[in-house]
Amino acid sequence: MRSLEDRAIDLNAVVSANIGAVVAALVAALFLTVIALLLTARRARRLDQRLGQLTRGSDAASLEGVLQAHLNKVYEVAAHLDELAGRAATLEANGRRAFQRVGLVRYNPFEDTGGNQSFALALLDAEEDGFIISSLHARTGTRIYAKALAAGRSDGALSDEESEALRVARSATRGRPVTVDRTAPARGPGR
Repeated sequence: MRSLEDRAIDLNAVVSANIGAVVAALVAALFLTVIALLLTARRARRLDQRLGQLTRGSDAASLEGVLQAHLNKVYEVAAHLDELAGRAATLEANGRRAFQRVGLVRYNPFEDTGGNQSFALALLDAEEDGFIISSLHARTGTRIYAKALAAGRSDGALSDEESEALRVARSATRGRPVTVDRTAPARGPGR
């Protein structure tokens, strides 16, 4: 085995014999290192600009602060959205019980009175529950009748005008009342 001193001398001899190639290799390595350093500095500058764009307009000094502020805002919006969803569900449930379909039939039940001053008004919710109000106008006075509706059926007999008002209400678009004027005398409510 050769001693450590002998190996060092051999290495020194190899480097001395090839000093030009060793210097050229070191200069090339140094040149590549400088280029890599410039590219890394350029990428760091771009990254710093992008980070500046992410954090602009923020009081937070760091990206972590900006992200935390955004996360807090997301949680706040999610809580508000849950509250709105609950309120919408309540409104939707209440809305199904509100009158959504309206049918009005105006008519003249007696030949001796003028104009279509009598009427049958049907008011229905989404389940077709509601009521029909009928007004019978005569020279001597006006009478008003009301009949309850459950699932579109009355607890008592309906007159022709009340039946027509119910039919009109069923076919009406939600929130848009439909009025029908009859000109020929017809049978009054409850007869």
